[in-house]
Amino acid sequence: MATTFVSVPLKKASEVDLSKPLSKFIAATYPSGESQAEYVRAAEEVNKLRKSAVGRPLDKHDSSLDTLLRYYDQLCAIEPKFPFAENQLCLTFTWKDAFDKGSLFGGSVKLALASLGYEKTCVLFNVGALASQIAAEQNLENDEGLKSAAKYYQLATGVFQHIKDSVLSALNREPTMDISPDTVGTLSLIMLAQAQEVFFLKAAADKMKDAIIARLANQAADYYGDAFKQCQYKEHLPKEVLPVLAAKHCMMQANAEYHQSILAKQQKKFGEEIARLQHGTDLVKTIASRYDEYINVKDLSDKISRALTAAKKDNDFIYHDRVPDVKDLEPIGKASLVKSTPVTVPMSPKFSDLFAKMVPLAVQQALSVYNQRRADLVNRMIAQMRESTNLANGILASLNLPAAIEDISGDSIPQSILEKSSSVIQQGGLQTIDQLIKDLPDLLQRNSEILDESMKILEQEEITDNDLKTKFKERWQRTPSNELYKPLRADGANFRATLNRAVQADKVVRERYAAHSEIIALLCKPEAELNTAIPSGNPTRSLQGSEVVTLLKTLLASLNEVKKERETLENDIKSVEFDMSSKFLTALAQDGAINEEAVSVTELDRIYGGHTDRVQKNLKKQEELLANIQRAHEEFSKSTQSNTDANQREEILKKLAAAHDQFVELVANLREGTKFYNGLTEILLKFQTKCSDIVFARKTERDELLKDMQQSMAREPSAPNLATPAYQTAVSINESTPGPTPAPRTVFQPKPQPPARPPPPSIGSTYAPASFGTAAGASAPASAPASAPVSASPGLIGGTGMPSQAQGPPYPSYQGYPGYYQMPMPMGYGQYGYGQYNMPYMYQPPGQPPFQSAQQPQQPGYPYPQQQYYQQ
Repeated sequence: MATTFVSVPLKKASEVDLSKPLSKFIAATYPSGESQAEYVRAAEEVNKLRKSAVGRPLDKHDSSLDTLLRYYDQLCAIEPKFPFAENQLCLTFTWKDAFDKGSLFGGSVKLALASLGYEKTCVLFNVGALASQIAAEQNLENDEGLKSAAKYYQLATGVFQHIKDSVLSALNREPTMDISPDTVGTLSLIMLAQAQEVFFLKAAADKMKDAIIARLANQAADYYGDAFKQCQYKEHLPKEVLPVLAAKHCMMQANAEYHQSILAKQQKKFGEEIARLQHGTDLVKTIASRYDEYINVKDLSDKISRALTAAKKDNDFIYHDRVPDVKDLEPIGKASLVKSTPVTVPMSPKFSDLFAKMVPLAVQQALSVYNQRRADLVNRMIAQMRESTNLANGILASLNLPAAIEDISGDSIPQSILEKSSSVIQQGGLQTIDQLIKDLPDLLQRNSEILDESMKILEQEEITDNDLKTKFKERWQRTPSNELYKPLRADGANFRATLNRAVQADKVVRERYAAHSEIIALLCKPEAELNTAIPSGNPTRSLQGSEVVTLLKTLLASLNEVKKERETLENDIKSVEFDMSSKFLTALAQDGAINEEAVSVTELDRIYGGHTDRVQKNLKKQEELLANIQRAHEEFSKSTQSNTDANQREEILKKLAAAHDQFVELVANLREGTKFYNGLTEILLKFQTKCSDIVFARKTERDELLKDMQQSMAREPSAPNLATPAYQTAVSINESTPGPTPAPRTVFQPKPQPPARPPPPSIGSTYAPASFGTAAGASAPASAPASAPVSASPGLIGGTGMPSQAQGPPYPSYQGYPGYYQMPMPMGYGQYGYGQYNMPYMYQPPGQPPFQSAQQPQQPGYPYPQQQYYQQ
């Protein structure tokens, strides 16, 4: 038995370079090294995989399907690891509608979206389409071919069902017709019906019990009937789908009746056997008369005919069993063996994640927040220690320590002052500060220019987008730039505020430098000039070796130890390294989400808890030492000889000690400022690249959208729609007269023998040509013979020929039979769209002239009026 199966065409994709944007993100996110190089190579492999999967024609073979599956698996694997979004990692994917063949004035319908979910949906559609094509190529004469066909049809069923459930959430706008939930739901049902038919064929080949085979066939018929109902009003589907589904429904029902008749014969129900065989005969006759272009049922027809002839003969001569009406027969049971294959990642057994070592984006984001928390904690501890050091230095400078207890002669420079002077001279003195201050404006200007340029390109693109939106209004359907760029503008505002704060910090540093530059310059003088600048005096000669001086020296030595311990502690805190990736990955695997704050706070307390305790002990020890030093210095001050020269000398020594501390702090601040500006430059360059990439992607999307709009406008009719004149609608349908309901025909009309022609109507008030249109809304000529009245069927809306609900496939007779469906013409059918497959049957009896006049009456059996033709 030759049969036909419906297969789905593949979608076609435009070329997209995945490697460049992925590599840019990798270079901006991960430090240079072996890992970065490995990720860049993986990005290039993904790009090659896409070209193999969607960039070339695919053979109807397992290897091609596996390529598609591996690419889909890879998309699922990288989706949580890269920030695919219009305002982040912007990649625009363009796909054509699988069922749209284009037109004379433009290309086919296509959609471009910056959405990885859209790419995944389209690739998955091709998985289902290719699976249906591979299944249709299988040899159903052997067991292996039957198993393969069933496997691929069930895969296609699951794939299309998955798209139906997920497509709207994966896209942020209306999809093309081929991947709309309604269409893929219909395709899923068609694939399910075909899988059930394959199971029926296998059961028949394996010679299973007729009761089982009948149930399998009946279930297949039921699936085909449901698919037909859903398919009626989908004009975008290929025109041959509808008749194939209708024929398959009848064919599987005929098979069910045939095998159920064998069961009836075994149960000695000979009348039921004949009734079922008669029904099966009518079904195959319907297929042969209407759908013989698609389905060949000659073998099935012969088999049923032979069985019916034998059954009638035996019943007439032997059993004399009453033949019941078909509608009185017990319904045949149903048995479904098909099950849609669920979409579970990975779908390919050969899949290997190219980015297996890269953590998911959720973990990356958690790591970013954790690193900020860690940096805040470390900076807070280091700031506390540095503030304490500055406090100690300030207090010692105000007490002129240790210079006061080192000044024995009152004429020479104290050793501590000489050491401070030497340190400042070795670091370059004022020249170092001047150079650092001189570099700051250039660094600031560079960062400002980068930020200004980044915001400028966003503003220019937004202006262009607003102009196009104003021009095309509702036709311009894409995310507005002002909404898309909100996160980028927020980042830009943060960078601007950071630069403004840096400018204020620079101003404070310059003011401090101006206040202390003179004394710092004095500290940089040679020893002889420095000694001359310090007044002479001898305030402590008599106290050298005293108990209070010894105590001060001991306390100062202890304070220096505390400072050194603090430097070591700072280095230890900075050197702590701990990889939180495993912690966040574990949390993500266990809970499906990451509570970053809870995990980070716990780990930071565990990692830095000991360091925090050491810092606090160090600060408390310094506090105690400073209190003791101040008390000892008070006692020391009471014992010193006070005179004007001594006071002036002490004041200068204090300023020199403070100048050293100011120099060290100014140099540190300026170097931190230089480092900050250089680091900010790198960040702003990445920000500028991000803005440029997004604007470039928006430009590409804009060009595609403009091209599509131009093609769409080219396809639109240039002339306005004209209202139908009243004289063309003069003849109405006689709604009170019941009439036959047409069966769905996309190829051939039934071939009735028409009665003799009535005379043509005269040109005048009865001249009422029907208007062009589809089956819905057609009207019959007033002169139509009474034997073939045309009216709205009960299942149509308002008597216009439009079905009120989905109709089932036709049965040849038995309107009282429970499974009987009245069939309207499908909405997509146009009786005047004559082509290879939809030329209506025009019967011309011998001896009659050809149809030339517009006044020809309507042929019986063809319930839609012919169009009047105007003479040229």
